[in-house]
Amino acid sequence: MYFLKFGCNYEKKTVCFTGHRKIPSGEYKNIAERTQSEIIKLIKKGYRYFGAGGAMGYDTLAADIVLNLKSQFPQIRLILVLPCRDQSKSWSETDKNIYNQIREDADKIVYTSEKYDRGCMFKRNRHLVDHSSVCICYLISQTGGTAYTVEYSKKQGLQIINITDFA
Repeated sequence: MYFLKFGCNYEKKTVCFTGHRKIPSGEYKNIAERTQSEIIKLIKKGYRYFGAGGAMGYDTLAADIVLNLKSQFPQIRLILVLPCRDQSKSWSETDKNIYNQIREDADKIVYTSEKYDRGCMFKRNRHLVDHSSVCICYLISQTGGTAYTVEYSKKQGLQIINITDFA
């Protein structure tokens, strides 16, 4: 694990994910299928880098899809942009195991802060957006971190693909 700076026009071929931590179990399969379909469309357009924030819920779903698609599209890369090294310290053992497996399988890991502080999640979200040209989101509420990140993405000129718009 190490710090990594994007650069060299990676942004033009980079997609970030943002979404809520809770996905209703009855919608999980549809959200996953829509997300995978959008990822595949972008891969076919030349997108290669996929940035996820490492949170439970949509971040984990998206990261897992990217990792599973690597066998079909070996050119793609999963970049985890994590808010701090101890992000999972209060999570359940099951969630920690899932998180640690995704970290192990990721191609790159970026830490935006060493330790948790008040602004580290926003710093992570801004980093994801600032180094991307497309944002795939699972946005169902106009408040909270996901809404902030999508609004920031719009202000930065990213193409927004809201998976919930496909319902």
